[in-house]
Amino acid sequence: MHTRFGVIGGSGLYRLQGSKLIEEIEVPTPFGFPSDPISIIEIKGERIAFLPRHGRGHRLLPTEVPSKANIWALKSLGVEQIVSVSAVGSLDESFKPGDFVVCDQLIDRTRIRENSFFGNGLVGHVAFSDPYCAEMRQAIIRVIEKHGHALHEHGTLVCMEGPLFSTRAESFLYRSWEAQLIGMTALPEAKLSREAEICFAVIAMVTDYDCWRESSESVTIEMVLKVMDENTRSIQEIIPDLVTELKDRKDCGCRHAAANALMTDPRLIPYQVKRNLSLFYGKYWD
Repeated sequence: MHTRFGVIGGSGLYRLQGSKLIEEIEVPTPFGFPSDPISIIEIKGERIAFLPRHGRGHRLLPTEVPSKANIWALKSLGVEQIVSVSAVGSLDESFKPGDFVVCDQLIDRTRIRENSFFGNGLVGHVAFSDPYCAEMRQAIIRVIEKHGHALHEHGTLVCMEGPLFSTRAESFLYRSWEAQLIGMTALPEAKLSREAEICFAVIAMVTDYDCWRESSESVTIEMVLKVMDENTRSIQEIIPDLVTELKDRKDCGCRHAAANALMTDPRLIPYQVKRNLSLFYGKYWD
């Protein structure tokens, strides 16, 4: 049975309750092993590939997450749609701790992460103006609205390197850019998913007000964990209905994102690069 749907769990979401575990798979990839063995679970008759981004027990810093291995592994299992769940800070008074945000834009402030499958003899340029799958976003919005959870249908997310939280000056800078959220894990997941021609959307769960809000105490891990626990309980209730809403989606432009993006003459692509990426692009150069 095909596993077309994937969930990447963020901080606090290390397993999906109420699901039937079918198997756990260690997936070796050309980019090493993923963050954790991938759990193949069943929800409402659908097979789901679940991967905790930071590993069970939260062992990996945001910068250490092996995103290339994670996305390659999910693609190899047949995943066509990924819902990413991520804890974030708020840069806007109206985006309150406990709120969910179905983000539509990103600002990349990471510095030392591998953020592309291209390189090493293969040049490609994939469009990324709208970083999240529009159809997935609408489906997710419908489900969260049905559950009555506090929701923002749009949001710009700044992805910083971490692991330290922002300085106050940085926080004010990001607010001046009219971004609403800040986090550490949105990238390179979104970029890699687009290059891998996987539909991708994020549910950002607000945990705190970052450090710009001088009337609030500076963000602490205790504060984040308290709100995160409440958010995690809510997302556990939402995901089964998300599976139902998304399972019958047909073809999408995200799944052909690299169709006209490859610049290198296939005859000149190094053998190992071709071998590593034939999962994504073999249909274009065969």
